[in-house]
Amino acid sequence: MALSRSARRTSRWLALATAVASAATIAAAPAATPGAPGAGDPYFPELGNGGFDALHYDLGVSYHPDSGRLDGRTTLTARATQNLSAFDLDLQKLTVDSVRVNGRRAHFARSGDEITVHPSFPLRRGGKFTVTVAYHGVPKPLSGPIVFGSDYGWMKTKDGVFVACEPNAASTWFPSSDHPGDKATYDIRIDAPKGLTGVSNGRLIASGEAHGRSYAHWRESRPMATYLATATIGKFDVRTGTTPGGIPVYVATDPTLPTGQVDVYGITAEATDYWSKVFGKYPFEETGAVVDDMPQAGFSLEVQSKPVYSAVRSETTIVHELAHQWFGDSVSVRQWKDIWLNEGFASYAQWLWSEHRGTVSAHDSFRKAYDAIPADDGFWKQKIADPQRDTMFSAAVYRRGAMTLQALRERIGDTAFFQLLPAWTAAHRYGNADTAQFVALAEKVSGQKLGDFFNTWLYTESKPALSVR
Repeated sequence: MALSRSARRTSRWLALATAVASAATIAAAPAATPGAPGAGDPYFPELGNGGFDALHYDLGVSYHPDSGRLDGRTTLTARATQNLSAFDLDLQKLTVDSVRVNGRRAHFARSGDEITVHPSFPLRRGGKFTVTVAYHGVPKPLSGPIVFGSDYGWMKTKDGVFVACEPNAASTWFPSSDHPGDKATYDIRIDAPKGLTGVSNGRLIASGEAHGRSYAHWRESRPMATYLATATIGKFDVRTGTTPGGIPVYVATDPTLPTGQVDVYGITAEATDYWSKVFGKYPFEETGAVVDDMPQAGFSLEVQSKPVYSAVRSETTIVHELAHQWFGDSVSVRQWKDIWLNEGFASYAQWLWSEHRGTVSAHDSFRKAYDAIPADDGFWKQKIADPQRDTMFSAAVYRRGAMTLQALRERIGDTAFFQLLPAWTAAHRYGNADTAQFVALAEKVSGQKLGDFFNTWLYTESKPALSVR
């Protein structure tokens, strides 16, 4: 059908007006710029990334123990927090095969442990996008003074791999925004040789064996910091059930380990229920443990929903790691300098457990620890609310952190103190928090000014004097 002359004139005017309006919109829109290469944490300036908020990781990892090779495919769903022309991901040592943004192949560049991704088109602020990275290589553990002088991260065992990544080793096995300030939910799919079991966070969605391989699909539907993710693989005896309070339990134990020393399953179930009464509702869908034979790792880690233990550890270690499910996992640090909010609280939980058992009061545990360390000991010279990167897991962060909490309990009284703990975990559930926020909440709950108290216990480089009561 042909248009009349007036209709053609109208059509030309409309097209011109649309073009002018589009040009004006483009001119007014902020220019797209690259996201920052780090989250700005003074301890790890290059970890984490700016310009986007991680929402969900879909990880697929295929592991070959004989060669140590990992083939991975990670899809990150994120929301742009600025108009993005490019953005970074953290990935240490592994080889990147391809990158796609919203399904389109994207250019990328590598500089050390940073991958800079250039999407085909700028990403608009507030919009969701996906980035899929295919990669491979032989992951290597990290080492150094940070974690008790031990290797940590992706650690090869005699039959698989033990994965415990605090503070900065998640990016040794998957591309990520590797900082606890950028939490996300996860699907983790593990592919390993037949006869091995892959254990990860959250709950098991599906598992099976085919073509000489075993498969397991895990889902963590609650926000999680990257360092708490695991893909531990090996031969395991698995026991499942529920706690007396009804929380699902999954405990995987290396069958070569002695089983008569500690009832890991029973203590896990009992402590999960007890901490739920003291700290507030259990924050995750499942509790449990992964008990592996990894003597080179001199530590355990509060992996979200299932702490990982490098051997059969003591009852006090188990209750410590389970307390972290509230203090560290659900409520995570805003920056790594606030690590005492994790380790001081979990260490104090060990004193609370002894008090609960009726063996020794938290006050007596506090006085024993306090009295055992002379005033001129270097232990008292560290500011535990800013302990510095290479000493962030020092004994003072744990023990003086625990002392701070018992001293606070004695300052404000049991009623206020045991209101404060669940109030803290509820206020910041699945989020991040810092020391200043804890001080503010303690003052609000207690009705007392506590600035001088916390300055003495957290920042003063000397042994605090005890109040006479």
